[in-house]
Amino acid sequence: MPLTGTRTFVGFGFGAIQSGLFLYEAYHSGEFRRLVVVEVVPEVVATVQREGGDFCVNIAHRDRVESAHFGPVEIHDPAVEADQQAILAAIVEAEEIATAVPSVAFYVSDKPGSIHRLLAEGLCQKIERSGPRAVIYAAENHNHAAEILEAAVMDLVPQEKRTAVHSQVRFLNTVIGKMSQVVTDPLEVQARNLAPIGPDLPRAFLVEVFNRILISKPQFPDAFQRGISVLQEKDDLLPFEEAKLYGHNATHALLGYLGAMLGTQSVADLQEVPGMLPFARAAFIEESGAALIRKHTGIDQVFTPEGYRYFADDLLERMTNPFLVDTIERVTRDTERKLGWSDRLTGTMRVALKEGITPRRYALGAAAALVRLEPSILEGQTPVGNLLDTLWQEASPNQVERNRLVSLIEIALEELRSWRAAGFPDLEIFYNQIKP
Repeated sequence: MPLTGTRTFVGFGFGAIQSGLFLYEAYHSGEFRRLVVVEVVPEVVATVQREGGDFCVNIAHRDRVESAHFGPVEIHDPAVEADQQAILAAIVEAEEIATAVPSVAFYVSDKPGSIHRLLAEGLCQKIERSGPRAVIYAAENHNHAAEILEAAVMDLVPQEKRTAVHSQVRFLNTVIGKMSQVVTDPLEVQARNLAPIGPDLPRAFLVEVFNRILISKPQFPDAFQRGISVLQEKDDLLPFEEAKLYGHNATHALLGYLGAMLGTQSVADLQEVPGMLPFARAAFIEESGAALIRKHTGIDQVFTPEGYRYFADDLLERMTNPFLVDTIERVTRDTERKLGWSDRLTGTMRVALKEGITPRRYALGAAAALVRLEPSILEGQTPVGNLLDTLWQEASPNQVERNRLVSLIEIALEELRSWRAAGFPDLEIFYNQIKP
């Protein structure tokens, strides 16, 4: 199907979310005539260019994996001078732009092709050439990604142009509950019968079919029509960002770290572990859900007992989708960050405690994450508090709150030792037997 619309989309980063969400939805909207993507991996750029801009994405349904082949996209390497100029020209005419890179740390670099530098220059040229208004979706997994990106970009915009630039662009936060992965092992791509990005590059994009993506509402003085209409606007995105981080991400991590203790290979395999999913469901609903419902009651149907149960049950089914094949190794990467003061494990515990709920199940997940980070801690060779203090140092936590969290995780570590000593019996039954 050719691109028949009138709009231009620009994406930074060519991974599973950029390809399987933003480019896919822009392409199928029928609203765009140009899809432009910026990618720093030369072999990926070369492969897509050789295919005339066409590429493949694999979409995991609950009963199969579907390969979607579409394009063309215009792909550019910002390290190449001619490509930089093409990127800037595309920003000038773009109505929608999305960053989908590994983290907010990738917004700024000292390279000429840095995202913040290209956006700043491109937006200034947009003003000079009377380009259209634009929204920029910050798709990185951070509650304040848009604000971080906007600050970095505007810092490079000359003072005399800032008002004009700000009048033409809005930086939007996103809540992307769409699970995805990039499969880079050629043997795994072949074994799982995934379609590679291109015929001469044996890596594959895999995303789940889910596409209920939330974004903050563009605050233009008058109406702004977006081409990617599947994205749902919210006046206040923060409660939904917290549901994603302290519900979805926290429970995913809980499953991952407990699965790592058992030597499990994939999240889907945890369906066969006695008591694992009931334990995770109880954590999701009784700790995360109870806390967030108290905090955000009245905001939306999801922040009701019935709505949050549906949210939890739907996600647990999606997390364990055997066609997604989400690996324990992937879920448990970057453990230091995931144990951070405001991140998915510690952050969820803090929110629960503030709402009067004791997060004992998430404490078990945090303890299992510490074991993943430092296995000797399970044998009592490393003090829990010392390790956590190192992880939380930058946050300068309140000592009363810190001590409460350390105490809960120390108790949970003893529970993990008991569970292991008992031969890893049904987790939910075991937990309820030892629960005070």
